[in-house]
Amino acid sequence: MPTKIFVVEDDQNIRELTVYALKSADFDVAGFEDGSELYMALEIETPNLILLDVMLPHEDGLQILAKLKSKTNTSGIPVIMLTAKGSELDRVKGLDLGADDYITKPFSPLELLSRIKAVLRRSTPKPEPTQLTYENILLDISKHAVFEGTAEIRLTQKEFALLKFLLENKGVVFSRDKIMDAVWGYDYAGESRTVDMHIKTLRQKLKRSEDIIKTIRGVGYKIG
Repeated sequence: MPTKIFVVEDDQNIRELTVYALKSADFDVAGFEDGSELYMALEIETPNLILLDVMLPHEDGLQILAKLKSKTNTSGIPVIMLTAKGSELDRVKGLDLGADDYITKPFSPLELLSRIKAVLRRSTPKPEPTQLTYENILLDISKHAVFEGTAEIRLTQKEFALLKFLLENKGVVFSRDKIMDAVWGYDYAGESRTVDMHIKTLRQKLKRSEDIIKTIRGVGYKIG
């Protein structure tokens, strides 16, 4: 399904040239002259991105941006502001209101496409892995199960969460405090010795793979 982009620009020449450039890059594009046309279109479909000019009749782009970000059904739509040269204040206001980027007019089609692709990459959620592996250990997130080879290892919820956190961050050394924050949460009232105890029992249950959890003396723990 092609990426849908709405272009809100009152200057007909700029709007038509922008729409043409984006369609040539295989985007599904619709152009609008002002905010009222945009609102009507949003009632029918939700685009993947909006190009929004700041200087618009009746209601300027910053006002429109504020409305979009205040509504649940449109707050997550990435918005790139189109600003006049030298309008630094407009750019700052736009970013403060939640704009994802801005482009200063006049702009080249190549710059426009590059900025759009960058924003779309940032705004597209990355699929969460369903499994994490290291050496002979497989952690299946969807099944909430851990295997050493073909043998399933029974873990408590915190042991599972601890192993998952370390596997998600292979090669990174974490202090006990960092692990406490990530696995137990900031409100947990226990001591960092709790981490040591869980690492110990986790190693015992991993048996032949106990050495995958490494102690970095004076720092903390890591896998890999």
